[in-house]
Amino acid sequence: MTLEHLWAGWRNEYVARASVANRPGGSLSDDGGCVFCRILESGPPSAENGIVWRDDLACALLNAYPYTTAHLLVMPVRHLGELNELSVAESTAVWETARTAVEVLTAAYDPDGANIGANLGRAAGAGIPGHLHLHVLPRWSGDTNFMTAVAGVRVMPEPLEETWAKVHTAWSGD
Repeated sequence: MTLEHLWAGWRNEYVARASVANRPGGSLSDDGGCVFCRILESGPPSAENGIVWRDDLACALLNAYPYTTAHLLVMPVRHLGELNELSVAESTAVWETARTAVEVLTAAYDPDGANIGANLGRAAGAGIPGHLHLHVLPRWSGDTNFMTAVAGVRVMPEPLEETWAKVHTAWSGD
């Protein structure tokens, strides 16, 4: 039996940046600001910035390092890190966006189910604890296999640009 390697060189930048972010005073952006805020300031929804939908209170964007295909992040537009900091309007907008995200992913991908979750604080697994966000993931009965369970590797069957096009189209109803 030979040892095979699956190269995922694109992850190196993330691993290096995430390591810096976990040090005291660290951040996942080069300038010390919030990476989500920087994305939200980059313009309207596009494949380049990964934003699939947004309004004044909430948005949905692709996770650049997805757990599964079409892994979305739903968040308030305003930078805040705690659930109790959400206004009633923001809370409603975030949860309505999460509900719509499940509908959109179902229309675009026909999954067998969905996961919705939040990691609140770094100790709970939040990679970016300063900007509250929910993970919305489509799931399929056969999407867990030895690559993830044994090798610790995820295999994505389509590029993010294609995922963005499918999700954005389903969201906008085009």
